[in-house]
Amino acid sequence: MEHQLHLLGGRAHTELAQKIADELGVELSPVKLDNFADGEISCRIGESVRGDDVFVFQTHASNVNDAVMEQAIMIDAAKRASASSITAVCPYLGYARQDRKSNGREPISVRLVVDILSAAGADRIMSVDLHSGQTQGFFDGPFDHLIARPILVDYMTKNFSSKGLVIVSPDAGRVKVAERYGSDLGCDIAIVHKQRSKVKNNYVEAKYLIGNVKNKTCVVIDDMIDTAGTICAAADLLAEHGAKEVYGMTTHGLFSGPAIERIEKSAFKKIIVTDTLPQDKKKSKKIEVLTIAPLIASAISAVYTRDSVSQIFDGQNQF
Repeated sequence: MEHQLHLLGGRAHTELAQKIADELGVELSPVKLDNFADGEISCRIGESVRGDDVFVFQTHASNVNDAVMEQAIMIDAAKRASASSITAVCPYLGYARQDRKSNGREPISVRLVVDILSAAGADRIMSVDLHSGQTQGFFDGPFDHLIARPILVDYMTKNFSSKGLVIVSPDAGRVKVAERYGSDLGCDIAIVHKQRSKVKNNYVEAKYLIGNVKNKTCVVIDDMIDTAGTICAAADLLAEHGAKEVYGMTTHGLFSGPAIERIEKSAFKKIIVTDTLPQDKKKSKKIEVLTIAPLIASAISAVYTRDSVSQIFDGQNQF
């Protein structure tokens, strides 16, 4: 009997799970998830997965710790139900920013998250736009690193003219990413040098700009927006230097704390974000959401049929 594909969805982002199932042309596998009175998570898969390929979907949103634990529990349930292979699909991987020790006596927390998924029984991990490529090395197995660039480049191609367009890196760490976007679109890039305030937490000062943005349409590219301090500071600096219009573009929109307020007050005309994280409760007319579902569905299909995942991105999905 041919092995079957099963897509199990956690509760962190049910809308995206359903979109991916629709793209794949399959039904979401029934899984009963609930909480005991003390907060413990219970799980029961509602159909046989014996000998089949199981993809356990969970973006690490809202309460990150609950989302990670819920995914680990679903993986454990699939393993104990004799699944042939288990892939943890994490569009946004929790703790991804904590990928190294910057000071003494600090953890490498994303390594712990990867270890939890591995110990639960994941044979493979799939994620979108990791904060750092080194995270792939924390897992002793295949790690599919997907990139949102094809979706974002397609949007820019349809909505912006390459003439007069400048891709902006909000800090030195994203320059290589900006260069790739600039190469895809045939346009110039600029770089913002930032400095984090030593007095205020979550406050960033954009100090210097490298590149010409006067009378240009600027698109600031970043992998995630959390409190929006970095990207809004970059936008305001671009406006001060005569940018015609300023747009933001990111894969992961966390929009924590003062983020929405900062965006509303910033020089941004619009921020384009994918739906790796739920965006339905975000209240800003400046935010436009693109779905990542077709890209994730293509990667799941490639893994299931034993085809190349890198081929989807022409081999450009590595750092």
